[in-house]
Amino acid sequence: MTTGASQTDFRFRDIALVAYGPSVVSAVGHGAIMPVLALRARDLGADVSTAAVIVALTGVGMLLASLPAGALVARVGERRALVAAGFVDAAAMSYAALTDTVLGLALGVLLSGVCWTLFLIARQGFMIDVVPASHRARAMSLLGGSYRVGVLIGPLLGAGLIRLTDLTSVFWLGAAMSVGASLLASTMPDLGEETRERARTSGHLGVWTVIAAHRRLLLTLGTAVIVLGTSRSLRLSLLPLWADHIGLSASTTSLIFAGAAALDVAFMWPGGWLMDTRGRMVVAVPVVLSMAVACLLLPLATSALGVALVMALIASGNGLGSGIVMTLGADAAPAEGRSQFLGAWRLCGDIGNTGGPLLVGAVAAVAPLATACLVVGVFGLAGAGWVGLWTRRVDRDRTSGVSRP
Repeated sequence: MTTGASQTDFRFRDIALVAYGPSVVSAVGHGAIMPVLALRARDLGADVSTAAVIVALTGVGMLLASLPAGALVARVGERRALVAAGFVDAAAMSYAALTDTVLGLALGVLLSGVCWTLFLIARQGFMIDVVPASHRARAMSLLGGSYRVGVLIGPLLGAGLIRLTDLTSVFWLGAAMSVGASLLASTMPDLGEETRERARTSGHLGVWTVIAAHRRLLLTLGTAVIVLGTSRSLRLSLLPLWADHIGLSASTTSLIFAGAAALDVAFMWPGGWLMDTRGRMVVAVPVVLSMAVACLLLPLATSALGVALVMALIASGNGLGSGIVMTLGADAAPAEGRSQFLGAWRLCGDIGNTGGPLLVGAVAAVAPLATACLVVGVFGLAGAGWVGLWTRRVDRDRTSGVSRP
């Protein structure tokens, strides 16, 4: 298990620009684009279902690229991977702005998802190197929070641009932000060159070799991460559907989500502090439990206030868990084959992120939406037990100094 940098004289402000700057800048672009992807698809002639598929392609790209991205980072290093991901993402967004076909937009969005997962794996690896283990969870919480800040700012900038120009200007904004993130990333130190040189001499570990060596960990703690990802993704699928079900307007729903996003950001530092000082389990379990209880309460929410209160419960748990998946991945990552392992870890998280909306859709297809809420809530309660079991073992191993195989 990697140990990170020395704790001596560590200060977050010393790494703030290179560690968090690229993430905030890139997230501004992504945050501006995501709300208008479906509208862009509709402008190009897509029907409603096709537009929904276009929106989902970012996640599909992330899912498909997780393992190859980990292998690429192992070969070229975090800095080169971040710079390349930003420029390729800028090209993808430029193409999405220029294309006049739905297929062209789909290809641009898919490629952007590929770049984003490469970006995330490289950022996580860099943070493992520069932050001491004693501050790891706070560092990862801030990394997750930097994305949230960008997603808050991005839609505001995008809305202003659309009012002044047209819808494609948001994609040009995304391209510019990706270039800016690349330029910022180019200023960070290129760590791990000696490790990569040794790997080039002895031969890089294959992705499947690393997965096989850590298969038990991925099947236990990795499935707990899938549960975490599933729980956290539900707020983006189940809550809007319920708001529409009880007749809330789009503007009211957006306002509720904005308030929840602010609460989310407010809880990220306390969550990181708790993980560093009290252990991973005290945060991981409440993340899943908050979503489970919220789903069970949602059928009782028949007004805007009720939905807002349920959303506040979800946002509190989600904010506490900012960076929890990256923190657990950093705890578990081996010194040899780290990037390949982080690619597999990213895949677990992406499976969870994709699985939440699919679970809601599958249950809602055969039962009322209120039933879907109850089914997902019960799933969350069971999942909280599984997450608690394996994150408790992580805390025990960290306390005793045991390294994972």
